[in-house]
Amino acid sequence: MTALQKNFVNAREADTPLDIVPVAGRIGAEVRGVRLSGEIDELTLDALNTALLRHKVLFFRDQTIDDREQEEFARRLGTPVAHPTVPVADGSRYLLELDSREGYAASSWHTDVTFVPSYPKASILRAIEVPDAGGDTLWANTATAYEELPDALKILVDNLRAVHTNLYDYAATFGSFAKEQIENHKAVFASTVYETEHPVVRVHPETGERTLIVGHFIKSFVGFNGADSQRLLQILQDHVTKPENTVRWRWRKGDVAIWDNRATQHRAIADFGLQRRKLRRVTIDGDLPVGIDGLPSRAIKPEPAFEAIAAE
Repeated sequence: MTALQKNFVNAREADTPLDIVPVAGRIGAEVRGVRLSGEIDELTLDALNTALLRHKVLFFRDQTIDDREQEEFARRLGTPVAHPTVPVADGSRYLLELDSREGYAASSWHTDVTFVPSYPKASILRAIEVPDAGGDTLWANTATAYEELPDALKILVDNLRAVHTNLYDYAATFGSFAKEQIENHKAVFASTVYETEHPVVRVHPETGERTLIVGHFIKSFVGFNGADSQRLLQILQDHVTKPENTVRWRWRKGDVAIWDNRATQHRAIADFGLQRRKLRRVTIDGDLPVGIDGLPSRAIKPEPAFEAIAAE
């Protein structure tokens, strides 16, 4: 087995106190026998953090937590943050409700909220109501995606930067839905327009892995025109989302998924017709990405000075 192949193996850990069962070959593991809450003990919490860094996304069946417990558990993992533009669910401080009917879901590959500089380090998603069939979620490993790039492509992207924005082509992403639905979604999601310049390859602050920051929030690559940016984005996305690099989760009511947002992309599968799909998500505040060259991400819009004034 080569070093490259060894790094791709999503294997059990011999020294973990948790009952962990890998789900796919390169990403994803189910954790059994753990109830998530704000009262979780430190030993288990430390083991979950270690497992998250290793497996990138963790799945938990049959959880009975409510909104308050989901937020309290999130505080044990870090500092919860609300979505920058979408209002939180009623009665909560941080919960984003994903309530979908008629197949309307985020069915395009992305890393959460990369249009801001310090985008979330992790997300916690809880299933409240799920379709009888359809509505699965896919995750992809952006560390192994980078690792298996051809050397010539690594040379291209290692010091490349890209502009991410929440004012993207909504019609291309949600093109099968009514124009009014798309415009309403855009009006909320892009109520404040953000643009951020990120390195295409970031160094993971905890593992040291190199991961790709791409996905549907990319507007352009610095130094590339729009057409060339789209072609390059498609090449990189094809590496991220190749089937061998992904895991697919079939939701049941009460399931919880936690993923390392610094090393993954994800997308919902909008194949559930008129059925309802309702989940709630909490995100954990992240750190400022740094590229291989040591240069950090930077805000373009709103201007950094505006953000500082708004936070006072």
